[in-house]
Amino acid sequence: MSGQGPQRRLLGSLNGTSPATPHFELAANQTGPRCLEVSIPDGLFLSLGLVSVVENVLVVAAIAKNRNLHSPMYYFIVCLAVSDLLVSVSNVLETAVMLLVAAGALAAQAAVVQQLDDIIDVLICGSMVSSLCFLGAIAVDRYLSIFYALRYHSIVTLPRAWRAISAIWVASVLSSTLFIAYYNHTAVLLCLVSFFVAMLVLMAVLYVHMLARACQHARGIARLHKRQHFIPQGFGLKGAATLTILLGIFFLCWGPFFLHLSLMVLCPQHPICGCVFQNFNLFLTLIICNSIIDPFIYAFRSQELRKTLQEVVLCSW
Repeated sequence: MSGQGPQRRLLGSLNGTSPATPHFELAANQTGPRCLEVSIPDGLFLSLGLVSVVENVLVVAAIAKNRNLHSPMYYFIVCLAVSDLLVSVSNVLETAVMLLVAAGALAAQAAVVQQLDDIIDVLICGSMVSSLCFLGAIAVDRYLSIFYALRYHSIVTLPRAWRAISAIWVASVLSSTLFIAYYNHTAVLLCLVSFFVAMLVLMAVLYVHMLARACQHARGIARLHKRQHFIPQGFGLKGAATLTILLGIFFLCWGPFFLHLSLMVLCPQHPICGCVFQNFNLFLTLIICNSIIDPFIYAFRSQELRKTLQEVVLCSW
């Protein structure tokens, strides 16, 4: 956790900067350039985390309640919601512990704090890795449902889905443990950045291919109805806009964090890179925002899930 342990951690304390304040400020040192630092208030960070927790808990509850949603596709969505939930919980927990320690409300021995630090960092790293993995798994699942529609249910069976889900969770826990154990090695940062780039490329290739197939299908329908210009153009623009939003949000929310990791390898001592490092809290906030947006992209668009969600909310009242 930032500044609390004897060593700087991979995810919990990459920047080691002072607590955030609620405004933009120009940070400067005696030898480096003036830097624009976007400071995030702790209250805002905690509030966003709690919103993400509530949203993703509702997604899990709705899918668990409706047996019609017990299919591989929705199981992947549940796992994404759980991953996003863990991302938010781990970051909120870390921030809360930091604030309590700083205020003197939580007194603990250094060894206990360091052990807690290790656990939280493994949780943060593992949840981030699993979240990215399940975003890729959802893209693969949708790709198979479009290009192998007739064979989809024989390809994506429940046993295979459970094996894939189990493999992702095990790999996430093992990789995050190794990453935290060897956080000061350059290879660790390179592996994380390479993993993000691989997920970005995978999602871009699959979704672009799906959009091309959808446009081709729309052109075929247009020819049947002798409206060759209206349907393909409108459908293509709508599909391109959806694809741009989906990949744009993914890159906007996750890209700055992995840019931070890349610069730690490429130019850890350069003053300009130091300006980027000062906005680490902003990058974590963007990841929390992605956890808030994911349910709207992957879950709430389902009419049946929305209906079940209404029942869950009404029953809770």
